[in-house]
Amino acid sequence: MAAGDEMWGWVPPEAPEATLGCLGEPGSLTERLIGSGKDFAVELLFLGDGAAHPDEAAPVGALPGDSLTVRHVALTLDGATVVVARSYCRPGCPVWVPILDRGGRSLGFTLFSGEVALARGALEFTVVAAGHPLYELARMRAPGVARLAARRCRFELDGAPLVVCEVFLPELERQLGGIPQRAGLEPVPETRVSSAASRRGG
Repeated sequence: MAAGDEMWGWVPPEAPEATLGCLGEPGSLTERLIGSGKDFAVELLFLGDGAAHPDEAAPVGALPGDSLTVRHVALTLDGATVVVARSYCRPGCPVWVPILDRGGRSLGFTLFSGEVALARGALEFTVVAAGHPLYELARMRAPGVARLAARRCRFELDGAPLVVCEVFLPELERQLGGIPQRAGLEPVPETRVSSAASRRGG
């Protein structure tokens, strides 16, 4: 484990039922949210250069402070933000930058489409609070909340790494709390995502 990664672990943090189901979703979070029957949308917040945070540099072979290409989005249900995500890769990566440059189309549609053969790492989990960059990214959409559950996953395509981090907001529980949740709490081991496996989601 690299310096700065100590806060990430393999077990989801405690969370309400619907949020916990989404945290542990082994397939496509996008598909799970669409399956709620609510109006799902992706709002692009930022796409461009950003600095590697201390706990995110190692998974892409960078050092803290190194330049990265980053994409920030908000996932919404019925117009309310339920998840804020940060995806990042090496700066100007010819493999991932064209995929990240997709406007308001969910990244999950590609990562779990089966159209590309990529390697997927295990889900990692944490809780972020004031001062952590992921918390600062999400706090404008969740004012007054002291701690937020988050997860991340590393993907690799043609030898190039991409990490997707997702922060789960309280509005997720309000949107999904009355909807029966399917199980999905077992973090997936590192695996190859192929057309057969990936049909579970994106």
